[in-house]
Amino acid sequence: MQDKDNTTHFGFKEIPTDQKVDAVAQVFHSVAAKYDIMNDLMSGGIHRLWKRHTISQSGVRAGQKVLDIAGGTGDLTAKFSRLVGQSGQVILADINDSMLKVGRDKLANMGVVGNVQCVQANAEELPFPDNTFDCITIAFGLRNVTDKSKALASMQRVLKPGGRLLVLEFSKPETECLSTIYDQYSFRLLPFMGKIIANDSESYRYLAESIRMHPDQETLKGMMEEVGFERVTYQNMTGGIVALHKGFKF
Repeated sequence: MQDKDNTTHFGFKEIPTDQKVDAVAQVFHSVAAKYDIMNDLMSGGIHRLWKRHTISQSGVRAGQKVLDIAGGTGDLTAKFSRLVGQSGQVILADINDSMLKVGRDKLANMGVVGNVQCVQANAEELPFPDNTFDCITIAFGLRNVTDKSKALASMQRVLKPGGRLLVLEFSKPETECLSTIYDQYSFRLLPFMGKIIANDSESYRYLAESIRMHPDQETLKGMMEEVGFERVTYQNMTGGIVALHKGFKF
């Protein structure tokens, strides 16, 4: 969210808007190599269940075309590749070349080839024609985008009529008690784990702060509706720590 002085938030800091892409890029360049390990440790492996549920809500079937934005190390892409089959296509898109390289290597090691293409792309200006994809996902990436409304509008543009967008993202816990516990975990344990495992506490401090700055469930629902998505709903998971938003283009 950016203000009239042309600044935006980077975690809890305010920085010039035109510097955010580079600032976020440095975070993910730093964490790319340990990203999968840290995801498992930080969530206790539960992120795999969140992603599995997202896949189950996608409605993706053989022959379709899927865009996995901020797809990072390719968890969703690998599963979509199997669902669409050789007659379909999955595009793994990420703005960060370090993350994209890790994802490309991981998919190759898994034998996921043929129907997957990797593209370095900014979610705010997706380099695809109108009405291209049957399904678009963005998992744990929207909070790092500078102009979220612009990115959502770009997604709506490249989605086919009848297609759906799935936004999996950290959100606002449903109770104050859970919120307090989560804050202690996020601001104390995450940076410590980042220092021990990835030798980078500051990047994980930013990631914790970026979660707190992300729009809550109802606000994000409204943002999706404002750019043209219809039948927008969301489902809280793990007490609202994570939410899955779903919207359709008609």
